[in-house]
Amino acid sequence: MSNPEIPQETPSEIEPAVPASEAEVAPETHTDTLPGIEEQLRNLELKVAEHHDAWLRAKAEGENIRRRAQEDISKAHKFAVEKFAGELLAVKDSLEAALAVPEQTVESFKSGVELTLKQLVAAFEKNALNEVNPVGEKFDPHKHQAIGMVDSEQEANTVVTVLQKGYLIADRVLRPALVMVAKGK
Repeated sequence: MSNPEIPQETPSEIEPAVPASEAEVAPETHTDTLPGIEEQLRNLELKVAEHHDAWLRAKAEGENIRRRAQEDISKAHKFAVEKFAGELLAVKDSLEAALAVPEQTVESFKSGVELTLKQLVAAFEKNALNEVNPVGEKFDPHKHQAIGMVDSEQEANTVVTVLQKGYLIADRVLRPALVMVAKGK
């Protein structure tokens, strides 16, 4: 009963029947433990936003520190003499009190001036304002200003006369002493 138009299958070409229990078992499914590209991109965008925010905060903090430092420097310049000015107020008050006395004697006036000078010297000492009176010292162009040279028995370049005292503020020259210097023998 073979029909020439319909090909006949041979028993070797027929696939063996698979039991139903095996056919229903699906192949093992593997779930990816790595996140997808979209999830990785979202995570990276979150990190970028977080770092950008931290950078902006650090930049703002730096600006604030710089601004506060400039304000502190400005205040320091503005109020640097506050302590010294407070000390000088007592001197001014003493001078005004001396002038307010209606009848002064020479001796009372002199004692008042001496007390006022003591107040002024004390204010200078408290604020590291030191007097330079270099009579007999070697001429130092950093602390002295020579007005002229005179014949003297002293060694050459020695200060003979001080015309005006100099002043230092903490070892820094505020005003050099005006001096006359010896020419030498």
